[in-house]
Amino acid sequence: MKKQIQAIQSYIPEEPLSEVKKRYGIKKLVRLSANENPYGTSKRVKEAILKWNFGEENRYPDGYALKLRTEVANKLKVDAKKLVFGVGLDEIIAMFSRIFLESGDEVLVTNPTFSEYALHAEIEDAKVIKIDCNEQNGKYDFDSFLKNITSRTKIIWICNPNNPTGTYEKISDIRHFVENVPSSVLVLIDEAYIDYATDTDETSALKLVEKFENVAVLRTFSKVYGLANYRIGYAVVSEKIINYMEAARLPYNLSSIAQVAALAGLRDQQFIDDSIAKNKKERDKWESFLANNEFEFYRSQANFVFFRYPNATSLAEKLLANGYQVRRGLRPDWLRVTIGEAEDNLNIQKIMLLEKNK
Repeated sequence: MKKQIQAIQSYIPEEPLSEVKKRYGIKKLVRLSANENPYGTSKRVKEAILKWNFGEENRYPDGYALKLRTEVANKLKVDAKKLVFGVGLDEIIAMFSRIFLESGDEVLVTNPTFSEYALHAEIEDAKVIKIDCNEQNGKYDFDSFLKNITSRTKIIWICNPNNPTGTYEKISDIRHFVENVPSSVLVLIDEAYIDYATDTDETSALKLVEKFENVAVLRTFSKVYGLANYRIGYAVVSEKIINYMEAARLPYNLSSIAQVAALAGLRDQQFIDDSIAKNKKERDKWESFLANNEFEFYRSQANFVFFRYPNATSLAEKLLANGYQVRRGLRPDWLRVTIGEAEDNLNIQKIMLLEKNK
């Protein structure tokens, strides 16, 4: 066993809903802790899967995901040859770490952010440098990132919008930052929640991939597309990087069913637009509630809100007892709540006020 494996803490997945309901003796449990799409999945996905040619289960899937690759490339207006697909973004994150990190290398991340960036860096025996976000607004401290770049820095992770803060960095700010990063350092921009960003004109950093060989942009079908169970993620990378990624990618990593589901989801723009509109409406309500009741929180451009609550663990337990599972443990006295349907959001807010006024 690698010595570093003995020291790291693995990512802890959500406990199955059935087990949580059994443990708490509740009939209804709404999971608002994993940032899934509460509005489900496009009906076209079910239709496409039922029409799929069952009987080919003994055959390997298309290892190049040609149909999916072509449609994603056309939608994003990128070169299809610069796409690499993975089993969720988890595999993509692991691939970058496996390919580019060696013992003693350094990786820069904001704090807090998605834990898997650090996890896979530590597996490769790299050193993770955590740079606290701006305490007032939750945004990246790009100046501190630049000051912490050394000759050992290999990867910089930017999650935009960031998980768990929900904060969004303007593309002009990211572009200025990349211009000051040495070309030998990879800047990996995770846009898992980018579809939910509505308060900006230039949303994505995709154009930076064309300009900078050391930049890659990551996307997923797990969030707004409602396909978390099918595990489909991908990265748009430069021509300089793609051959390394494809060399390390496991063959046949995306099942045929997953590719069929992703294609169907990609073709239903109405479902995507509806999900984004509903999320924005409920997100605005959430932020008005938090502001009006003087809760500390960060402005979100994602499908979740991150707020401070004294004795947050107690509130999380109270919510769970009432059928609502939220994410705790990301920062002391802070909770992350996926923005759910209107009734569920209102019920959570009522419980919060009751607990606050006790």
